[in-house]
Amino acid sequence: MKLNHINLGVTDVPATVALFQDHFGFMPAGGGMPMNDRMAFMRDDAGSLISVFRANDVQYPKVFHIGFMQDTPQQVRDMHQQLVSAGFSIPEPHENNGRLTFYFNTPGGFLLEVESFFG
Repeated sequence: MKLNHINLGVTDVPATVALFQDHFGFMPAGGGMPMNDRMAFMRDDAGSLISVFRANDVQYPKVFHIGFMQDTPQQVRDMHQQLVSAGFSIPEPHENNGRLTFYFNTPGGFLLEVESFFG
């Protein structure tokens, strides 16, 4: 079984699209799927789909987040630096249960995690 898609309600579709495209390798889904300021459909290199729809009342449960796994802790540090250099305000990566991780609030209104396991 393969995960088909994740649908997110976001406060800022263009900023969310830019985040996923510029930093996480997502591309427009194509096939006539919309990419505009109200909704967007993007795919990663594994073919998974993320759809984002503009919503004014974005409220996720406190524990909700999207996580991206990196191969090495150094890649987590590099991703952190890339995002900070792009203007995101993000706490430093920290060790947590055998992994290096950081979380940050996205411009779309949801929490995102980047992590890698040690050794």
